[in-house]
Amino acid sequence: MSPRSIVVFIVLAAATLGSWYLSRFDSHDSDRELPLNPVYRGYYLKSARILGTGSDGHALYEIRAEYAEQKEDESIEFTVVQVRYSPDSNVPWSIKADTATILPNDQRILLRGHVVAISSNGGRDTEIRTEFLELDPENYRAETDARVQIRIGARSITATGMLASLQDNHIELKSNVSGKFMP
Repeated sequence: MSPRSIVVFIVLAAATLGSWYLSRFDSHDSDRELPLNPVYRGYYLKSARILGTGSDGHALYEIRAEYAEQKEDESIEFTVVQVRYSPDSNVPWSIKADTATILPNDQRILLRGHVVAISSNGGRDTEIRTEFLELDPENYRAETDARVQIRIGARSITATGMLASLQDNHIELKSNVSGKFMP
């Protein structure tokens, strides 16, 4: 064997050993070690209409919104929203807000931004205005710790915080109550 053949043989042997050594590492193992960044795929609805049911399975309330989207934490966000009780529930309240959220595993609806609740019971409208309202539709309760303005005809009352039983038309004001009554 000539010296040139010996050098070529050594280079080929080194290349073979090098490729064998590198092939021992599975390229798929390195892919498995990379952190996964899956794309979240929740749903969204335009002109949404969602029915909430009571414990008996019958329709209890309806949520209408211009847009609804399920978020990564599985909460549902609504924009330009209206909540109404079904006629069978005998609850005369309807509630409008800029946005609303339903948290996962929770039946409460958190309404925010220009919240207006109106009751048209007995020809005398009652209107509640606030920036935040927490609605528990199954128990017919609405609560807030924010500033509240309540109008009944020409009468007006403001307060900080409120608890309302919508089924009984009973409103309890929490603090800083002041009012204006016209005869």
